[in-house]
This record gives sequence, C-alpha cells and structure tokens, in this order.
Amino acid sequence: MSRVIDSNVKESETISFGERFVSSECFNEIFKEGMSLVEETANYLDTDGRREAKALSQTSSLSYATESMRLTTRLMQMASWLLIQRAVNEGEMTEEQASAEKHKVKIQASTRAAHIKNFSELPARLQQLIKNAERLFDRIHSLDRMIHEEPKTKSVADNPLTKQLQMLQNAFGAEEITLPRS
Repeated sequence: MSRVIDSNVKESETISFGERFVSSECFNEIFKEGMSLVEETANYLDTDGRREAKALSQTSSLSYATESMRLTTRLMQMASWLLIQRAVNEGEMTEEQASAEKHKVKIQASTRAAHIKNFSELPARLQQLIKNAERLFDRIHSLDRMIHEEPKTKSVADNPLTKQLQMLQNAFGAEEITLPRS
C-alpha cells in the first residue's frame, strides 16, 4: 500500500525531468536553436566556406574537409534526436518507436575543438560553428541521458520532510497530510 504524501503523487512514483523538459518551452528553444544551427552551417559550407577553403594551405584544407564533415555529421545526429523528441511530444510517435529510432541516432562525444589539429588555422566562421555545435551537443547529450538512462529511484518517501510529516500524522492522529503542489 502506498502512503499518499501529495494527493497527486504516490510514494513510489518518480517524476522524470527529461520527459517533462522535452514538452516544455525550453525544449522548443533548443529545437529552434538546433535547426537554425543546421541551416546556418549548411549555408556557410555551401557559400563562404567553399571560398574560404580554397584559400587554405593543403594541410589546412584537409583539416577543413575533415572538420566540416564531422560538424555536418554531428548536426545531423542532433537534428534527428530533436525531431524524434518533438514527434513524441506531438503524439506522432510512441515512446517505443522513439526508443527504436534512438538506437539509430548516436548522441556520443566526439573530438572537441580544443583537440582538433590545426584548429586555429581553420576559417574563423567554421571555428565558431564547431564551438556552437559543441555547446548545443553538450545540452542535448545531457537531456538524452536524463530521458533514456535508468532513473535513479528516488521517491517522495526519500523527501526529508516525509519523516516529519509522518511524525505529525502520528502525533495528531491525522489520517493524511498532503504536501502542497508548487
């Protein structure tokens, strides 16, 4: 039998921050930021990036090609992840379908700008796009872990106030004391 501490949450229930977050306005902002970064990068690589790459030395040109491919791959992974989360939020995909698709979309750490050989020789705009993608990736990677990893079982019973509430219930013979919802 679960003791009701809050009339809407039982002791055994946990609330997933990640699942709540992806249905929030903050998620929508990350979604817009991600899609905007994909578009901005594609535009750069198709226009100014091509011109700037031609002006590079052979070694820097090879670094440019490698890093622009890595950046494009990373952005496509992030965009796929964002689209899957949005589809779940909008009821276009079930959690089970999203889990199946998640295995196709790898949100894994990759080479950081600080570890890229000849990074300082790359065009400034490409450097900035790589850094922006890193920051966005870090946020998405954290969200992905919150949503898809096993939640740490922490229940309302672990709330430090629960013991005091139970003592009050016992002292005053109250049937139930509920915590106010915030």
